[in-house]
Amino acid sequence: REENKISHYIINRIHVGNSTRFRIGDQEFSDIASLLSFYKTHYLDTTSLIKPAPRERVVAKFDFPGRDPEDLPFRKSEVLDVISKDEKDWWTCRNSRGNVGQVPVPYVSKFDPNNPPVVPPPQTTVPSPPSPTPTQPIKEIQLPAKAVVIHQRIPSAYDRTQLKLEKGETIIVTKMNSNGLWEGEVNGKKGMFPFTHVKFLEDNSEDGT
Repeated sequence: REENKISHYIINRIHVGNSTRFRIGDQEFSDIASLLSFYKTHYLDTTSLIKPAPRERVVAKFDFPGRDPEDLPFRKSEVLDVISKDEKDWWTCRNSRGNVGQVPVPYVSKFDPNNPPVVPPPQTTVPSPPSPTPTQPIKEIQLPAKAVVIHQRIPSAYDRTQLKLEKGETIIVTKMNSNGLWEGEVNGKKGMFPFTHVKFLEDNSEDGT
């Protein structure tokens, strides 16, 4: 946020040999930390970087062990950062260890830093997490693996590292990164995409039988 407007800047990930660099405009950096440090003393547009924008946080009301590979397990009273609100009942969050995954919205409540988390009274039962899509059995995924696109995605036209996804397409997942951005190939194009937009196919044999 700069003055009274919200500004968005594209940071391109560039692979040079065995190393990765990050470019914004005509500036290039070895890592994100160096990029942020540089713009604390240099202007982006109307101001330099002053402090991180606050991110919405939630606190867990129950334990959630997770049941699918894309889930983020957590313990009661654990505080999570909200990354994106993908569906009504499932959000993408990050824990204090940097792990990213989906959490059931009924299991969390808004976190108030000025007040301690409200712990619900003991219950004999815990509500079952909602099912946003047909679930798949928990098993080790051998890459590369086929997945189906469950949400359409149109990335920025200026970022050629991101894949455009159409619902129902089959994508080949080649790498699952812990930050939630996976790598894959669809329609002959390779790139990155959020893991929340795809679901692995139960049949991942090469011949489909």
